[in-house]
Amino acid sequence: MYILLRRILFLFPPEWVHYFSMNVLKGLCSMQWMRNLIKGHFAPPKNDRLVTVLRTRHSTLTFSNPVGLGAGFDKNAKYLRELECLGFGFVEIGTVTPKAQAGNDKPRLFRLPKDKALVNRMGFNNDGAAVVAERLREWKNRQPSANNTLPLIIGGNIGKNKSTPNEEAWKDYEICFAALFDFVDYFVVNVSSPNTPGLRALQEKDALMKILLNLQHINNTKPNPKPILLKIAPDLNDEQINDVTDLAREIQLDGIVASNTTISREGLKTAASAIEAIGAGGVSGKPVQQRSTQIVQQITHQTANTVPVIASGGIFNGKDVLEKMQSGADLVQVWTGFIYEGPGIVKKICRSLISGNFPR
Repeated sequence: MYILLRRILFLFPPEWVHYFSMNVLKGLCSMQWMRNLIKGHFAPPKNDRLVTVLRTRHSTLTFSNPVGLGAGFDKNAKYLRELECLGFGFVEIGTVTPKAQAGNDKPRLFRLPKDKALVNRMGFNNDGAAVVAERLREWKNRQPSANNTLPLIIGGNIGKNKSTPNEEAWKDYEICFAALFDFVDYFVVNVSSPNTPGLRALQEKDALMKILLNLQHINNTKPNPKPILLKIAPDLNDEQINDVTDLAREIQLDGIVASNTTISREGLKTAASAIEAIGAGGVSGKPVQQRSTQIVQQITHQTANTVPVIASGGIFNGKDVLEKMQSGADLVQVWTGFIYEGPGIVKKICRSLISGNFPR
């Protein structure tokens, strides 16, 4: 069914389809009976084998299942109810910046069907920290005080405004951290998007240290500190990854998200002329799968599994999830796989994890 629908949707511009489909789902979910119907069809079965516990030095988070939605899909926390109905164990909103920004010029999102991939150069388009925080406040206030089901875990992915110079970047992360603190369950510091000029320079150890230590200092003053994770690029070399993991252990970082999109165009099946016509942007999906897994393995090996890892990159089915988890990942995030596999992706993955039957 979704294969046919996907063929139709893929006839239209990707960004338009994204908002069209999510707004249709939002409209459907505004009706209680329809929301119950959607949840009943797409939510994975409740099973203790799916429940995942992430223990950090600050807190213990319990996820109904290990499959989350990566940052960039629900940038502004507009679709949390709808994504919960589709069975996600957690949703990472953002990337959120202190001030609202429009992002890069359109078109800025492209499909590579032959590669099961996307190219994006969105540029941190979002409504700004204050507006997103208010939306999260409303979401939190609507949640039932007592419930037999585990709540949807919300992550806050934070970044800097394009106009902020790198030497002042730590202030932007602090502003976002303060604004979202009461409304998210964990934070992810994004210094690895290729679509904000100069951002990836913040992955250097000294720059990272300044940002992370400042956030940790603020975090430690809170009665209930929140886990802080770092999202890294797949384009880092082994030495740079070792530097990141050394830093993570040194400052007792709560985890690493591996990985963001890649600027590499190697090995793509799509015609070179088409790739050149698309231009700049980060590639996600299957082309990132192998490198993402290698990074997960390197991090968990170097840290002796002492630093939690959320794996992201090329996850389309239960077999892909198993690969990440056997490499040391605690949780996984989908994004491009969601676009190609459809709204049933979480249920399909979770059924595979329960049954042990994985696609060949």
